[in-house]
Amino acid sequence: MVLPTLHSHHSSVPPTPNMASMRSLLRLAPRAHIARPATTTTTRTLPIAQQQRTFMFQSHAADDRKKAHEAEEASEDLAGGNEDPNMNGNYPDPTLTSALPVKRQFRDPYADWWDPQERRNYGETVHEDNDVLGVFSPEAYTHFSTGWGGVLMGSFIATVGALCGIVYNYYPDRASVPRTYPGGLEAELGGPEAPRAAMTEADMRAIIEGDK
Repeated sequence: MVLPTLHSHHSSVPPTPNMASMRSLLRLAPRAHIARPATTTTTRTLPIAQQQRTFMFQSHAADDRKKAHEAEEASEDLAGGNEDPNMNGNYPDPTLTSALPVKRQFRDPYADWWDPQERRNYGETVHEDNDVLGVFSPEAYTHFSTGWGGVLMGSFIATVGALCGIVYNYYPDRASVPRTYPGGLEAELGGPEAPRAAMTEADMRAIIEGDK
């Protein structure tokens, strides 16, 4: 009895000619390269901050017509480009943008300040020399000018001198005269024979030099 031959499950079925041809064609086919035109440029809209990167703040001249709370503060005043006239990194100069006095001493102490002690508003640019312009810096003497101080001092000296001259000319003499005695009280004081007080070497030297 002859048994039928059984085929193993691991035996592979040879591929059909159509599948093999398709694989070879795909393997050997050249890859297509997408070429971009050289003249094509990509354009995009820059952000507003980059579009205005060269914008320079314009300084506003100081004006005394504004009130303290309406005065413009903290406006940058850049020189532009690479210029730095003050050699401080183009730090803003409040004297060119503020209508208020820079030294806090001369600001109105009763104004509606954000910082009443320092007399400054919120966001106000701090001056480069704030250590000598702040409230706690030495105050500038403004009671009298130099010329008026000289006038006052000269007036005082002239008044005192005139008073001394008036007193000297109109002061009355003494109502009495010194009393005199005959012989100058020589006898009463012991006369010429009275012993004298001991003389020092200086007195002796003066007498000797006087005799010469």
